[in-house]
Amino acid sequence: MEKITVVGSGYVGLVSGTCFSEIGNRVICCDVDPFKIAMLRKGEIPIYEPGLKELVKKNVDADRLFFTSEIGDAIEASDIIYIAVGTPMGDNGEADMRYVHEVARTIGQHLNSYKIIVNKSTVPVGTGEQVRQIIMENRKNRFVQFDVVSNPEFLREGSAIEDCMNMERAVIGATSDKAAKRIADLHAPFRTRIFQTNLESAEMIKYAANAFLATKISFINGIANVCERVGADVTSVAAGMGLDSRIGAKFLQAGIGYGGSCFPKDTFALSYIAEEAGFDFSLLKSVIAANDEQRLVVVDKLKQALGCLEGKKIGVLGLAFKPNTDDMRYAPSLTIIPELVRLGASVRAYDPIAMQAARNQIAEYYEDFETLEEALEGCDACLILTEWSEIVEMDLARVKQLLTAPIIVDGRNCFSVREMKEREFVYYSVGRPAVTTGSANASAAKTVSL
Repeated sequence: MEKITVVGSGYVGLVSGTCFSEIGNRVICCDVDPFKIAMLRKGEIPIYEPGLKELVKKNVDADRLFFTSEIGDAIEASDIIYIAVGTPMGDNGEADMRYVHEVARTIGQHLNSYKIIVNKSTVPVGTGEQVRQIIMENRKNRFVQFDVVSNPEFLREGSAIEDCMNMERAVIGATSDKAAKRIADLHAPFRTRIFQTNLESAEMIKYAANAFLATKISFINGIANVCERVGADVTSVAAGMGLDSRIGAKFLQAGIGYGGSCFPKDTFALSYIAEEAGFDFSLLKSVIAANDEQRLVVVDKLKQALGCLEGKKIGVLGLAFKPNTDDMRYAPSLTIIPELVRLGASVRAYDPIAMQAARNQIAEYYEDFETLEEALEGCDACLILTEWSEIVEMDLARVKQLLTAPIIVDGRNCFSVREMKEREFVYYSVGRPAVTTGSANASAAKTVSL
């Protein structure tokens, strides 16, 4: 059993700490926010992640998982210190390292015995050395030794518990073989593949992996836009591409682009790192630009279906950047909904989980509703931005009754083109043939608006 302190009880820290406790370690999750700690002590989880609340309770009850805002005490009481604080994106794309540096100073001030300092946060190359220097400058006893490790996270929101408990690989970059072995042993119960390298390479692996996945998404969205113009179906194209083992089928789902806490921030940060190193990473810049442009393709499709959007009522389904999370960071809805309002439309919105998080950012642009049906009632069109299971499985016959005309613009390709044609919807998706031969009501609505 290891004694672990995780500094930062946000998404990465809370999930990682909980999973480390689940495999038998004593874990203290700490945070500077006393309100967050108070919530966690009461069994309230500040983020939405399937299965997390139950796992937290299980390990708190087993006296393996603890929460505190006394960060110094938690550091002194543990042998392995994980840094899992945010590295938000600055205006120029650079990762803001103030929180990581602050934690490093605190560790130095409370370094009472040999400890392994592990960076879990996504950080620029060279951060491990920075952390080492800051701890050395702040430690009170220069004879107390420590090692620094980079152990980046690869969690997907909505499936983070599964990703951690059954992780594909653990990347470990360390300043000593002793520290690397100990962190490798910590991961042994996860039965994962261990990849050991130096600090700098481990730090770069996280950025490179996320940037590559973002590139796949922007690429398939570009292919989707070409498919629409030449009569191909991107779903079939992606399936055929995915059969090639060199490419694989993952991250080839066309739609309205990526969002969330990782891909937008990490692509910008890597572009900045490259620029600072003297390399113009034009490919990555194009990936970012393509993703920004892709969000608005559904607005163009609404214009095709309705003509002018002035005075139109649009029912928006899904606000979070992906299903099974309430994360609104860089969600496409944050760009799309204000654009609809700018064009004169009014928006009625529904999301099964992310309503409150969305209100905190764009409440002035839309009216929200407690149910999918309430949001769609009396709307001129339905716009799908997140592929929640509730939305994918919604009763299309009922949807048709609720809308003034059976028009759906689907930014996530939730339904088959054949089914929508059979049901006589006017249906626009991404990278697939549009269905424009809907019922007479839809045709009439479109004619009037034109």
